[in-house]
Amino acid sequence: MVFDNSTASPESLLDFIDQKPPLQRENVAGSSQNKLYLEDKTMGRDVCAFCKKEILPPSRALRSRTSGIVLCEDCVKLTYKGLQDIKTKQPKRSGNKRMTPKQMKGELDKYIIGQDEAKVALSIAVYNHYKRMDIKSDVKLAKSNVLLLGPTGCGKTLLAQTVAKLLDVPFAIADCTTLTEAGYVGDDVENVLLKLIQAADNDIAKAERGIIFLDEIDKLAKVHVGASITKDPSGEGVQQALLKMVEGTVSNVPLTGGRKNPNERCVQINTENILFICGGAFPGLEEIINKRTATKNTSIGFGANVEKEKEKTVGEALKMVCTDDLVQYGLIPEFIGRLPVIVSLNELDENAMVSILTEPKDCIVNQYKELFKYDGVELEFTQEALKGIAKETLKRKTGARGLRGILEEILKEPMYTLPDEPDIAKCIVKEGGKIQVIKKQVEDIAC
Repeated sequence: MVFDNSTASPESLLDFIDQKPPLQRENVAGSSQNKLYLEDKTMGRDVCAFCKKEILPPSRALRSRTSGIVLCEDCVKLTYKGLQDIKTKQPKRSGNKRMTPKQMKGELDKYIIGQDEAKVALSIAVYNHYKRMDIKSDVKLAKSNVLLLGPTGCGKTLLAQTVAKLLDVPFAIADCTTLTEAGYVGDDVENVLLKLIQAADNDIAKAERGIIFLDEIDKLAKVHVGASITKDPSGEGVQQALLKMVEGTVSNVPLTGGRKNPNERCVQINTENILFICGGAFPGLEEIINKRTATKNTSIGFGANVEKEKEKTVGEALKMVCTDDLVQYGLIPEFIGRLPVIVSLNELDENAMVSILTEPKDCIVNQYKELFKYDGVELEFTQEALKGIAKETLKRKTGARGLRGILEEILKEPMYTLPDEPDIAKCIVKEGGKIQVIKKQVEDIAC
């Protein structure tokens, strides 16, 4: 006789024995793992696997059909009570933390240097997005997706990552350069949703409240008229495919990724409450903006006052961006319309670079100090050294990402030799990348 233990209480399982005639032993081979065998109470002489007590009639017992293990009546009740207690104590998923824009901005300041305007705008947009999910009203509140503009290495990806971390929601980064239109080799746009589902541990409900960062969105700009007679597989077609997803729709996502197969198993996910943050460097966009905003001097002749207009920086130009500029760059109007919040980030100067090196909670300098500390060596940077690293990074035009590469070059030799030199106490990085090594006092005294 088999009794399903998924919905039954210990009392119902044990009382089931009293309602039926004595049972005969059944072969345990090939039976279900989630079923329990009801032991004939007349058999007895079995030992409980938990308490090791002999089970004698008229005591009741349960036997596993998979392993043959026997549990006495007391242990069944005790085990059931323990499982119920664990279930009650499990923390409930909150979905996302509630933070006001000011609180979010304050937390972002701990990890990201500068970009105050961008942090304020992003905090407001994210707060309103999750607030609209909780508002029960007849008025339908539209989703406000975000477009981040700024030169490479200015913190676009870090902003999106940090916001998702603060809110405790699933987060996925999708590289738009790998996406292609249907019919071409590459990834379908639905693959970005698959990454979010995987980040949410395959929990669809949790993924539907997550954040997707579409990186390198500027690479989807359509080919300019006359540039090519062939269809652009990674430009306008991908923008068209993203329209419904970004706005909100039910998408079929293949679980294996890649191109869709008619016979492939898919899962459905509603993107209505998924926040899309798009980021791109948009090289050359500042030229379009400068051309549009340039002061027209209509004076002609030898007596005309010809004064050259001061050239704007990339950051200053991007702050003046409008929809027409983005359309001229190559984004289709329908796609831009689904990104109502446009935020521009500033270029990083020398002071900002130095601050990035030393001030954030998990700054790069502290990371290398921890690596050296593991080998028993103290690492120190002079102010001149930090300024030199910042200047070199600005020359390479790689943004904040270039800081780690320069530090790796400077610290390569000590990181190679220090693990085999236990007599070193301290390393000081000076101007020009020169390193001063200080030995332990014990060694100095011995000498």
